Amino acid sequence: MVELGCWPGGWLQVLAEQVGPKGRVLGVDRQELEPLGDPVVLLELDFTAPEAPERVAEALGRPADALFCDAAPQLSGVREVDRAAIEELHEGALRVAETLLRPGGSLVIKGFPGPESDHFRSRLRACFPRVIEVRPEAKRRTSKEFYWLAMNPPASPEQRRQGRRTRKGKRS
Repeated sequence: MVELGCWPGGWLQVLAEQVGPKGRVLGVDRQELEPLGDPVVLLELDFTAPEAPERVAEALGRPADALFCDAAPQLSGVREVDRAAIEELHEGALRVAETLLRPGGSLVIKGFPGPESDHFRSRLRACFPRVIEVRPEAKRRTSKEFYWLAMNPPASPEQRRQGRRTRKGKRS
């Protein structure tokens, strides 16, 4: 499992309990965190950077079952700037998910109401056969955030090329 934008680390602890001692959780944030111990591995990195998908994949060492992104931008109060920052987080998380998620995996990503979310929802639906929008009940009344749960991405072209072959050379 991977969490993008993992500071301050609360979700990492929940994920670590879920995977148990034999699992692996990778936390990615541009802000340094105190080590949490096994099974959590930390990577100090801006996940929206162009090199992020490759670095995250290298740090995890295998395809991810699930990717979580609870990141929120530091709001400036300027609507256009804040919307652009939200779009950057969404697109960065999707780039990492497209590289890292195993077929059948899941992406959970925080969203905020607005035109950038409508656009991103369409992008998610183009990449994942099943997208659900969830509005948690246990949140501040003033908060309008919600989460998308995107499931079952198809194999990436690279994963299809590396597919298993049977004795007769056919893919299984």
